[in-house]
Amino acid sequence: MNLINQAAIVTGAASGLGEAVARDLASAGVRVAVLDRNLSAAQRVAKEINGIALECDITNSAAVEGALEEAHRLNGPARILMNVAGIGTAKRIVQKDGNAAPLEDFEAVVRVNLLGTYNVCRVFAARCARLDPDEGGERGAIVMTASVAAFDGQVGQQAYSASKGGVVSMTLPMARDLAQHGIRVCTIAPGLFATPLLRELPEAVQESLAKSIPFPPRLGHPREFAELARHIVTNGHLNGEVIRLDGALRMAPR
Repeated sequence: MNLINQAAIVTGAASGLGEAVARDLASAGVRVAVLDRNLSAAQRVAKEINGIALECDITNSAAVEGALEEAHRLNGPARILMNVAGIGTAKRIVQKDGNAAPLEDFEAVVRVNLLGTYNVCRVFAARCARLDPDEGGERGAIVMTASVAAFDGQVGQQAYSASKGGVVSMTLPMARDLAQHGIRVCTIAPGLFATPLLRELPEAVQESLAKSIPFPPRLGHPREFAELARHIVTNGHLNGEVIRLDGALRMAPR
């Protein structure tokens, strides 16, 4: 897909990997809609990349419908969806006090990371399927975000690993489902990246995490995630694939 004059939806774009993706696409000539629950942060990013900011809870169907409709009105029809929004938590099944972990905590993570991702994909795909195809028959591209935790979940990551594992498992059937409409679907499973959240950890902890990565022995740069996401959109033969982006990292049990 040629990126010039295209419109894109980027969820979770007010910070971290989502922000990096939004900035990268804008630099390539794409009109970007910055979607996030944090509207003020989304507005900051949108202003700097000449995009538009829209507040959106991806778990809310009406909110997603409204945000995509407003993005269409302001930016034109979007053929690119970058699903980056997500949350994470770590909680042991049996707590220190001997009680079971609250079911609500597990449900909240799965609701955002898995149901929220699917929610945006389904609304976007229905709109994208109505667009005219390009000369190759393509109408759009979807990139979802999983995690290496989908494969190497650590102690306490049951909810996070299950939610991201769901995204991984959803990738191929979604690509097959949307093939008839000329919409490609791929997923990136990032490892340890230098996001604002991780940067809040003590320097010694960050260094220890970086040393656990075989090569290069450093945290990933958000721009590297963004570059891969952009490549997936422009490479028309990438479809139904989950790509680990982790420097050959395999997470230890804890």
